[in-house]
Amino acid sequence: MGAPAFQYRDIFEKHDIKVCSSNFTLYADLSQRVMRVLSHFTPHLEMYSIDEAFLEFKGWDDLNFKLLGYQIRQKVKQITQIPISIGFGKTKTMAKIANKKAKQDPQQTGGVSILDSRAKTIQTLKTTPIRDVWGIGQRIAKKLHQIGVVHAFDYTQLSDDYIRKHFSVVGLRLKYELQGTSLLKLEEITDKKTMATTRSFAKSLTQYADLKERVSTFASSCGEKLRRQQVKCQTIMVFIHTNGHRKDLKQYSRNIVVKLPYASSSDITLSHYASRGLQAIYQKGYAYKKAGVIVMDIQPETYQQPHLFENEHPKHQALMKTMDAINDRWGSKKVKLASQYIPKTWVMRQEHLSQRYTTHWQELLEVS
Repeated sequence: MGAPAFQYRDIFEKHDIKVCSSNFTLYADLSQRVMRVLSHFTPHLEMYSIDEAFLEFKGWDDLNFKLLGYQIRQKVKQITQIPISIGFGKTKTMAKIANKKAKQDPQQTGGVSILDSRAKTIQTLKTTPIRDVWGIGQRIAKKLHQIGVVHAFDYTQLSDDYIRKHFSVVGLRLKYELQGTSLLKLEEITDKKTMATTRSFAKSLTQYADLKERVSTFASSCGEKLRRQQVKCQTIMVFIHTNGHRKDLKQYSRNIVVKLPYASSSDITLSHYASRGLQAIYQKGYAYKKAGVIVMDIQPETYQQPHLFENEHPKHQALMKTMDAINDRWGSKKVKLASQYIPKTWVMRQEHLSQRYTTHWQELLEVS
């Protein structure tokens, strides 16, 4: 689990194991398709992760949720061929527990589990290990086991004062959720507070010039993301670290936060200050395996606080707009900064990439 594939090539060949590279383009597209299907059933939807969502059916108490669950599963399967599990509960925490039950026993539940009665809910809580409850990590589960809390129902029997003292108000909120009081509302989509571009290198970098080129490229990537969302940043963080798995090498990791004199989304500005940050934290004699640039203090590009002594060159905005237009038309990274190595384009190692059936013209499914 999580081991490098090259270490197991002999085993793959011996047992004819199919190896697939990460295909994030395909995953994201199919995820969006699933979410669009779900949104047809209720406008109250929270995309919790790429493969998970919460739906709210407030005021639909007389609805046949079993039938609704089957309809949702059938529609998602029809559109995407992806099987899903659905759990209904009075709270988000109980819905998660119901979903796990539907996933663990698909033959009995048909992929749909509903906690619609007090008796059924209590019975489920009594058989749900506390470690499987949403929000309970391994460390907390171990601590709860020491006081005799083995299942989710045991947790609901703890006093409010005890939970507040030992597990904070978050733990108390979890107890109420398990008891059927909804405290975790659907989260609306909000603007990002940070954006990042980070990469592990195929080979460790020892020279400052090589590391500077990568950091400049990462800063430019962040600038492109900012412009696409029509925002700017006021602060950037640069980090570098060595390969922690190489115990035979000296280890070093460091990050630095750089405050910009003005908010910007210009590749030139971000690259300049990211390079300044790298220069401050770089140490010679180490083999660096990973670096990254994180942009923070994000604000709309329409909001601009002018400064008396220092402002960004007025031509930056027009230049970045032209660069984006050229790259959009002729291919990503056709135009770069001079601080970037022109022939080099970072790509993931995807020797076993499956076809991008839904997002790439040359890889469309062929029907004969």
